[in-house]
Amino acid sequence: MSPPIPPAALRLADIALQPQSIAAVALCLTLLAFIHHHLTRSSRLPLPPGPPGNLIFGNSIPNAFAYRHFEKWTQEYGPVFSLRQGLTITVIIGRVQAAIDILEKEGAATADRPRVISAGETLSGGMRTLLTPAGERFKKMRRALHAHLQPKTLSGYAPTLAKNARQHMLDLIATPERHQDHAKRYSAAVVMTLAYGKNAQIHDDPDIIAVNRCLTTLGNNLRPGLWKVDAYPFLRYIPGYLKELQDGHKEELALFKGELKEVKAKMDRGEEVPQSFGKYLLERQKELELSDDETAYLAGSMFGAGSDTTASAISIAVMAAACYPEAQAKVQEELDTVIGPPTLEDQDKLPQTMAFVLETFRWRPVSAGGFAHKATKDIIWNNYVIPKGSSVIGNVWSVGRDPAYFPDPEKFDPQRWITKDGKVRDDLKAFTFGFGRRVCPGQYMATSSVFLNTALIQWAFKVKSDSTSPIDQWAFTESANTHPKPFKVVFEPRVAPTLEGVRELIEDYGL
Repeated sequence: MSPPIPPAALRLADIALQPQSIAAVALCLTLLAFIHHHLTRSSRLPLPPGPPGNLIFGNSIPNAFAYRHFEKWTQEYGPVFSLRQGLTITVIIGRVQAAIDILEKEGAATADRPRVISAGETLSGGMRTLLTPAGERFKKMRRALHAHLQPKTLSGYAPTLAKNARQHMLDLIATPERHQDHAKRYSAAVVMTLAYGKNAQIHDDPDIIAVNRCLTTLGNNLRPGLWKVDAYPFLRYIPGYLKELQDGHKEELALFKGELKEVKAKMDRGEEVPQSFGKYLLERQKELELSDDETAYLAGSMFGAGSDTTASAISIAVMAAACYPEAQAKVQEELDTVIGPPTLEDQDKLPQTMAFVLETFRWRPVSAGGFAHKATKDIIWNNYVIPKGSSVIGNVWSVGRDPAYFPDPEKFDPQRWITKDGKVRDDLKAFTFGFGRRVCPGQYMATSSVFLNTALIQWAFKVKSDSTSPIDQWAFTESANTHPKPFKVVFEPRVAPTLEGVRELIEDYGL
């Protein structure tokens, strides 16, 4: 028989197992590791200045609209400032030249992603290209994506974009009050075709509903500071803590695998399968050295490249047209020089329209906060050090509000993108699609989609605000890829006396 445990030992054990004691030990270890990190840093230069934080926990980052808060800190602490959460140093870049110096010129040292246990490892299973750390997996996934999303392949997208843009216009004529739903249908339908060769004709298509649900889950869980496990990794071992994300991963993986399975089944039956990214991956899966799950996620990643973001950008352009009628009128004056509805082939002839689109990208960027990079070496900038291993975020919202490059930055002014001889400037960039070697591979498809739909909408309609329901230009969702909250506009027919007349014109032109 074992000897009895002394009462004092029992009390010590009880104390040791108290949650408060566990937290205290964890915090002490965090503090010691942080002090050790600073004492052993290879550079003795200081971190960029930043707001003061708690000695142990560091800074508190707002869960909602962090990018707007970062702009206030940019104005207070300068173009580059630093934050700390636990052991994690995060450096925020909020001005154009600093972004060029750190994320563009030092692109090789900032091409990595920090570890994201929540949205990256758990929700995405480590397989989402957006969040995948640099390495062999990232290289092979990125290489495959670029093969289908680079500019020279854009001509192959044109019929798909045109077909769905035509349906978008007919949807707006039928039920204009659902204009934001129609933008989502257009974007998801385009990506469904490009990814799987499928045609989705209605907003209530089950595939589109499933895609948009998964994208909403991703956007909500990418907000900086939402999941404390990313700063305190030991939290992942708390039973049930990550269940919501684990369930989301199961749903998303099942969706992506199911869509690809349909493509494979048709190929196995010898049916004629339209060319698509999914078909391309299945034909080259062994060559690309992709597992079944990686292949499914890579095909599914096209949704992030072109669906959620494009839908939001189209709605933002509608909002801007309603709120800034003078800018809209300048676009429409240009569109009247084109015979019939504008097409992608008219893009070079329509600099005012492209300038309007570029200004919407800057004015209300969809990925407003950007996504974190990881420094793989100490980066010296203006006698400050961005330490190796730190997270580096190019805050797209702030970069596009740099007064040195965008005077009067809160003003919606498409003319800032136009040269004196009336062409689109090629020396100005708001970094809407990211920075350096992590720039969004879907940027060309997204820009073409927004341009085409914006041109068609403003060709067909005069978009006006609804006097009974003023537009709140600051009302956006809190997700990482922001969407305007529901807003009302009036689509007044412009190229014909009635909406029915607009519909007939679209059909007559064979758009």
